[in-house]
Amino acid sequence: MNLSERLNEDMKQAMKSKDKFTLSTIRMVRSTINYSEIELKRTLDDNEVLDILSREIKQRKDALQEFESAGREELAANTKAEIEIIIKYLPAQLSEEEIKVIVQQTIQETGASSKSDMGKVMSALMPKVKGRADGKLVNQAVLQFLQ
Repeated sequence: MNLSERLNEDMKQAMKSKDKFTLSTIRMVRSTINYSEIELKRTLDDNEVLDILSREIKQRKDALQEFESAGREELAANTKAEIEIIIKYLPAQLSEEEIKVIVQQTIQETGASSKSDMGKVMSALMPKVKGRADGKLVNQAVLQFLQ
């Protein structure tokens, strides 16, 4: 079962169990996916759906920081709950140690030695960790090794 089918099944399950919050979160994600499908005039594969899910989580994390800094605890709690729901559809996230190992391997593969090689390392690295690691964490790990 691909991600789109899984989202649809979970949406049906949320309707049956009358879980309005999960239902609305999945509907928001499905809406974004449907919009992309209409724009591209084709159905999306799992990698493209993963990109959308990652983007949705990133947007919510940014909003969460804003809500917390503004003292809007109710909105922050709702946003955290939405993130928890969406994360279930992403592959297992890599730990910091796993990210560091992959970064070291990629640096060796690309022959990078300084910060000026960062673009080369990142372009080779991101497909390896796609959907499994936050871009900011990967960026920080690369900076750590390229000093």
